[in-house]
Amino acid sequence: MFDIYKPTQGKYTRMTTFLSAGGMIAIGGYWLSEHLGTWGGNVFVQYLAPLVVVAALVFVLFRMVNKERMADFLIATEGEMKKVSWSNRREIIGSTKVVIFTTLALAVMLFVVDLVFSWFFEKVGVMIQG
Repeated sequence: MFDIYKPTQGKYTRMTTFLSAGGMIAIGGYWLSEHLGTWGGNVFVQYLAPLVVVAALVFVLFRMVNKERMADFLIATEGEMKKVSWSNRREIIGSTKVVIFTTLALAVMLFVVDLVFSWFFEKVGVMIQG
């Protein structure tokens, strides 16, 4: 029931997946607790119900991450990520400069086109400056 399928493989991917989804479950439990508190202030309902829901979802998440098919997918994902050729700092900085320059150039071009269209529509009488 609490057996870990292939415990030595895909450890980091499974752990990251479990912690990320577990964090979302915890946030959902907090949200549920806050909203149940507005329904009458029963302490048991406000805190016990979300705790049961969070515990059940964490159990389901644990089972999902260790289910044979899902675990094999996560193990394969981790294997593929080890094969990725990551960019170095210099390439990332150069690419970032290109993206920022292109975005600014596009913004300036769109601003000029907007001015031209505004001027044209004002001259034609479609748009009245007010």
